Amino acid sequence: DVAIATVVETWGSAPRPVGSHLVIDAEGNFHGSVSGGCVEGAVVTEAIDVIDSGKAKMLEFGVADETAWQVGLSCGGRIKVYVERLG
Repeated sequence: DVAIATVVETWGSAPRPVGSHLVIDAEGNFHGSVSGGCVEGAVVTEAIDVIDSGKAKMLEFGVADETAWQVGLSCGGRIKVYVERLG
């Protein structure tokens, strides 16, 4: 099984447009981009959980969140990413 992460909303100077995708397998290998490298690590971690649980997740990253700085989204924008399992 794999998971697909899709940018569904952006605000401000988001690094990737709505519709951008990241495909992730259960081992954490991925292809594509949802943030130009800013939050891919955090999305991959959540995607592995989605693959294991089968439950989709809506993730939000932005400078308003303390976690945004931890995962590297310091560009000033915000993104919302939907992660679902395929397969």
